Amino acid sequence: MPEQLDLTASSIDITRAICDIESVSGNEQALADAIEAVLTPLSHLEVIRDGDAIVARTNLGRDRRVVIAGHIDTVPLNDNLPTEFRTAEDGTEILWGRGTVDMKAGCAVQLKLAYDLVEPSVDVTWVWYDHEEVSDLLNGLGRLARTRPELLAADFAILGEPSGAQIEGGCNGNLRAEIRTFGKRSHSARSWIGDNAIHKTAPILATLAAYEPRTVTVDGLEYREGLNAVGISGGIAGNIIPDEAMVHVNYRFAPSRSADEAVAHIRELFDGYEVTIVDLAAGARPGLDAPLAQDFVAAVGGPEPRPKYGWTDVARFSALGVPAVNYGPGEPVFAHHDDEQVPVAQITAVEAGLRRWLTA
Repeated sequence: MPEQLDLTASSIDITRAICDIESVSGNEQALADAIEAVLTPLSHLEVIRDGDAIVARTNLGRDRRVVIAGHIDTVPLNDNLPTEFRTAEDGTEILWGRGTVDMKAGCAVQLKLAYDLVEPSVDVTWVWYDHEEVSDLLNGLGRLARTRPELLAADFAILGEPSGAQIEGGCNGNLRAEIRTFGKRSHSARSWIGDNAIHKTAPILATLAAYEPRTVTVDGLEYREGLNAVGISGGIAGNIIPDEAMVHVNYRFAPSRSADEAVAHIRELFDGYEVTIVDLAAGARPGLDAPLAQDFVAAVGGPEPRPKYGWTDVARFSALGVPAVNYGPGEPVFAHHDDEQVPVAQITAVEAGLRRWLTA
């Protein structure tokens, strides 16, 4: 029997309930079963299951549709389940434990609203998906985009990634490259016979150290870029001049640049070296100029939208031509943290913001 969820409870209590159903990537079935079981009896929703992704749709004939999505998997545990209510140093109440920030609080808000809002002002496609924290090839939202793109068709999308209960538009792109140098092996006692490949990485490191990353304004939001060495390898033994070395570079680029343009920039910077692109994901523009987005910003209120510096699945919606933003409870700095914790006030704030917008 699936775990029993009570969607008449508060979004805070639902957060605790789904966090306590362990769902480390690859082990999402129990939570997916519970979500499917609690939503299927609801007459106002069409429920579709794809692997361990659950899609629930209203079909009210509204002239606009939005997708509101969140992933149900977490990174591995480290003695941080079951969840606990605690008091933070500033006296505020928090819910502590794995998944509270990334991103089951957002998923819980979505469950609560999917249950409560029988006749929202727009048609809504709710999505709870699997395998976000692991290989891109396994990502449940990516799988839906490839095999069931009609389920993600919409005028606007919201991803419940932790954003401190503030709207974060779009996301930076992400590129990783391996830059190799080559030389000639020799005994280190006769180093002049060889050609040291590690020494040849010095100009690469100098380029990285001198690089001045851009701050780029995209649709009114300022995205900070970054270009950094995140690893370096080389060497054979303590008495051998190495004939190969590699610097692993990570480039976070503003969504004004396409993935191809980011690759071209890296190849230009490191012209003359062997450059291998090992990971590449385009960013997403903020999408805040869409009419639904403007209505959403007005309904949520609070601080002005800010950019999302890390890559998120909003980029998948952007690739489908659907403008998307991040909006969820929890501070991103606590994502994956062993001391993961979410202020309960942010859970209720996000629920209230979405409820205002969906019932306006």
